[in-house]
Amino acid sequence: MPNQLIFACLFTGVYDVNRSGILPNDDFSLVEKWANSISDLKLHGIIFHNSFSKETVAKYSNEFITFKEVTYNPIYNLSVYRYFVYLDYLMKHPSSIESLFITDSTDVEVVINPFEQPLFKSNPTALFCGDEPTTLNNEWMVNHSTHFRNQIPEFTAYEKKFANETLLNCGIIGGNIATMTSLLNELVNFHSQFNQNNKTAYTGDMGAFNYIARNQFNNHLFHGAPVNTLFKGYESDNNSCWFRHK
Repeated sequence: MPNQLIFACLFTGVYDVNRSGILPNDDFSLVEKWANSISDLKLHGIIFHNSFSKETVAKYSNEFITFKEVTYNPIYNLSVYRYFVYLDYLMKHPSSIESLFITDSTDVEVVINPFEQPLFKSNPTALFCGDEPTTLNNEWMVNHSTHFRNQIPEFTAYEKKFANETLLNCGIIGGNIATMTSLLNELVNFHSQFNQNNKTAYTGDMGAFNYIARNQFNNHLFHGAPVNTLFKGYESDNNSCWFRHK
């Protein structure tokens, strides 16, 4: 098994809060750009899914792209359940992975091999992630986090402390395996405790990630260029960042 991996997931046939709809089953075109970008760089990606047919898996599997079928647990929304899947996989392969990125599958492309970049190699304890051209204190994020603010006494203090810091985006997250295992454990524990009963119009995915990343990884955190292009900037000609996010 390769020791440097990129994970993504595609769960379909279930209502997606972020898209206000249901993605179709067995549609490889949804992840094709992601998969092709990994294959072109001769990296190794695993796509965790719940609906690709055996024919699709056979057609698009290669030495760089692997499919792993999982059963979606509806107790969590689509954006959150992926962390449980990823952590479970790491627990079953404890000694074979050295570095890992986890990314969105439908709007992220790998532009440059991140594992070979000097910034990545010279910061083995760092957490690398995407970001957005706004601060934590924006209307969408405030509304997104209401579910947690009402449950966690310390959440308001965190929001005040980091109000003017850049909003981090969990569509791209990476680091060495120790860092990523620690992060995934924190995310799974957080969502298990605070996000099972989320009936709001927001997934809680961004709220949980920013809360954990800022409180526990802030001193070893890299985001923005060169990790990611401008979020929703559609910078198709930007080939200087590791990942292109929309």
